[in-house]
Amino acid sequence: MSDALQIRKAPRQRRAVHTVDALLEAAAQVLEADGLEGFNTNAVARRAGASIGTLYQYFPSKDALTLALLLREDQAFHEAASATLTLPTCREALAAFIVVCARQQLNRPQLALLLDQQEDRPDFRAALHGKFRFRALLIAILSKAGAPAHLQDDQRKDLAAADLLALMRGMTDSAGGRGERDADDLAHRIGAAAFGYLDAAPRQM
Repeated sequence: MSDALQIRKAPRQRRAVHTVDALLEAAAQVLEADGLEGFNTNAVARRAGASIGTLYQYFPSKDALTLALLLREDQAFHEAASATLTLPTCREALAAFIVVCARQQLNRPQLALLLDQQEDRPDFRAALHGKFRFRALLIAILSKAGAPAHLQDDQRKDLAAADLLALMRGMTDSAGGRGERDADDLAHRIGAAAFGYLDAAPRQM
C-alpha cells in the first residue's frame, strides 16, 4: 500500500481515538452533503471542528481518509454479517445476512453509493483485498443445517457463495442508485431471488 493511503499515526490514547473517529464521521458527512466534488481535507477538518494540522497528523491525503472510511464501513458490515453465523439453520442465517446487506446499503444510501464507486478504484481494491471475507461467511452459512443437498459438494458451494454475493451486491447497489429507502422491502426482494437460486435444481451435466 502506498504511503499516501496509509494512516500516518495509529491512535492509542482515548482522546486520539475520539479525534480519528470524529474526522471519519466528518468525512462521511461531507461526502453525503457535498459529494465527491466537495470532499477535501479542509472541508472535513472544518466539519470535525479540528485544524487541518490535526487531520494531517493522522491522514496524509484525501485518499487516506477515503480508504479509512471504506475500512470503517466494511468492518461494521462484516461484524453485523458475522453475527448471522450464530443462527442455527442455513435459511435463517442467509435471511439475516440479506437483511444486513440491505440495511448497510440503505441506512446511509448516499454514503454507501459514493463509497461503492471509490471501492472500485484499483488502488483501493488492492488495499482492501483479503481484509473482509464476505464470501467465506456465505460459505459458512451454506454449510449449516438445512442447506440444499446439492450444495454438499465444496466446489458447488463455493460457486453458490460467489453467485449469491454478486446477486446481493448487484441488487443493493442498484437500489441505492435509484434512491430507494425501504431496506425491508429490498431484503424481501433479494431473499426471493437468493432462495429461488438456492432451491433450483442444479443443471444436469
